[in-house]
This record gives sequence, structure tokens and C-alpha cells, in this order.
Amino acid sequence: MTTITRSTALPPTIPTDPTNKTALIAGVLYLITFAASIPALPLYDRLVNDPNYILGSGSSSGVLLGGLLEVITAITVIGTAVVLFPVLKQQSERLALGFVTARVLEAGYIVLGVVAVLSVVTLRENAAAGTDPATLVTVGQSLVAIHDWTFLLGPGLIPGVNALLLGTLLYRSRLVPRLIPLMGLIGAPLFLVSGCAVVFGAYDQLSVWSGIATVPIVLWELSLGLWLTFKGFKRA
Repeated sequence: MTTITRSTALPPTIPTDPTNKTALIAGVLYLITFAASIPALPLYDRLVNDPNYILGSGSSSGVLLGGLLEVITAITVIGTAVVLFPVLKQQSERLALGFVTARVLEAGYIVLGVVAVLSVVTLRENAAAGTDPATLVTVGQSLVAIHDWTFLLGPGLIPGVNALLLGTLLYRSRLVPRLIPLMGLIGAPLFLVSGCAVVFGAYDQLSVWSGIATVPIVLWELSLGLWLTFKGFKRA
């Protein structure tokens, strides 16, 4: 008797596109950057605006939380560039490397600002007995000034450079709808000019004009994060 056997073949598996995974990770990191960076500044408000903060007492947990959030922001800032680099370098390795460098520099400024702020907290809690209050206030204000300048030179200027580099790469490659990088390419010059105006004292960094110049960059990064997270890269 002849036995007839039936082969049971498994259905073919669809290979996972690694660029989709890259897009998802980059998008999530961009969204974490937003979620971590926005509440940090209000948590610093009293320390930055009250010269006598260093002489006071009470909990510094809000400032410490703000510092932690900014460290998370710095990590995700670098993470977005590192994750996107293998995809972006296929378009232009020089521009992709420039984007990574700019993001690392931005993160460095953020961390330097955190160190300055946390140094104020340390002096507030552990100042030696008999220390001249006027001296403490002067040192505290010097550290706050360092934070203010790192905030201006890092998050206040470099995102414009990032938008020019990444926007150019994404616009050329069509990995996302061109409207998204176009927002970055339009917003970058406005952001950079506004940042330079603040540096030279034309207006304050938290002024109306600075806020207007920041809107296109915010929309660019937020829309990019959302698109990469929920849609991924466009495929030809």
C-alpha cells in the first residue's frame, strides 16, 4: 500500500523593514524630547529669577526634577541623531555627520546648564557656616548666568542648524512628506536670526518676537516625531 503524505508548509513570513524600526525609534525619541524639555524650564523659574534663592531653605526637589528632565532631553537629542544616521548617510554622509555633531553639541550645552543649576542647589544646601550671604548671592547669580547662556547657545540656536541639515536631507530623500522638512527649512533661518538678535540684546529670549520665531521649529520637530512614530518612512 502506498502512503501519500501531505506537506504542511508554513505561510511565508514578511521580512521586517529595518528602516521602519529606525523611524519608530527616532520618532519616539523626538516625542520624549518634547515631553522632557517643556516642563523643565518652569521648574527652574524660582532659582533663575530670584537672586536670593541660594540663601533660602526648603525642598529643592523641583529643581532636581528639572535637572533630571534636561538630562533625559540631552540623551534623546543625541539618540535621534545616532538612530537616523545610518539612513541619512545614504543621502549625504557629510550632512548626516554634521547633523550628529550639531545634536551632540546641543546636548553638551544642555548638560553644562544642568551642572550650573545643580551647583546652585548644592551651595544652597551645603554652604559653610559663616559664609558671607552677599558672596553666595554673587556666586549663585554667576552660575545662573552660565545656565542662561548655555540655554541660549544650545536650545536657543543649534536647533536652527539641525533643521537646516536634517530638513535638507529629508527634503531630498522624500522619506517623509516634503511639507514636514519644508517647515524646518523655513523656520531655521527665522530661528537663527532671532537667536542672534537675543545674543546682541535686541530683545529677550522669552519675548514675543522670540516666541514667534520658535513656532515653525516646534511644529517641524513635533510633526516629524509624530510622523516617524505612527507612519514611518515613505517607501518608493
